[in-house]
Amino acid sequence: MTPEERERYARHILLREVGGQGQQKLLAARVLVVGAGGLGSPILSYLAAAGVGLLGIADDDVVSLSNLQRQTLFRTEDVGRDKVEAAREAIARLNPHVKSDAHPRVTEENARKIVSGYDLVVEGVDNFAARYALNRACIAEKTPLVSAAVGRFEGQLSTFKPFADPGVLPCYRCLVPEEPPREEQVNCAEEGVLGAVTGVMGTLAAMEVLKELLSVGDSLAGRLMLYDGLGGAFRTVKLPADPACPDCSVHG
Repeated sequence: MTPEERERYARHILLREVGGQGQQKLLAARVLVVGAGGLGSPILSYLAAAGVGLLGIADDDVVSLSNLQRQTLFRTEDVGRDKVEAAREAIARLNPHVKSDAHPRVTEENARKIVSGYDLVVEGVDNFAARYALNRACIAEKTPLVSAAVGRFEGQLSTFKPFADPGVLPCYRCLVPEEPPREEQVNCAEEGVLGAVTGVMGTLAAMEVLKELLSVGDSLAGRLMLYDGLGGAFRTVKLPADPACPDCSVHG
């Protein structure tokens, strides 16, 4: 690390669990962030600030005025711009040492190719097709997947890496075997979301990413964290593998 980098990351280096070696791991890490919205904004901000060497950003949306209530990576003058390009500029302003790559919408056809270039994937999308595609790609590439979701005043978060303990640790499809009926899906555009909830869950997702990259703490793999914003409460429930899961079952 250069003297400037040592000063920038000084508070990380002071941590026994991180130190200089841990910070070097972050500088060499490659993380794909799928969704540059309410969850993606704090995820990208904290990973860039932490010095994660390469951040891939996948999103095909443009910044709208209604995004600014929760998508803190963007400014009013970004309205109408591609989110990925605006996000890359914001990252460069925050930490010019961090490199970033742009990717299109994640689909079943391109997911594995995109995922193969990264050490870890974190997603905060409201698209089940993309989630299932990422789940399968991450299993195939043996890449950890951190998944966050929010709606109204609530959020959930977990880490999926079934390949680390086959038959015991679940994948995303063990949690959601089939896409829920349209009327049961929570959509921020239709149901609304308190902006601060995306900040809470996005920051927690960034924390899980950093824990995985540094191999510190207790992973959320095999557990689901639930947040109730109105009640001011967190709870964590066990999440077992589904022996009949078509994506990760050892018998599949």
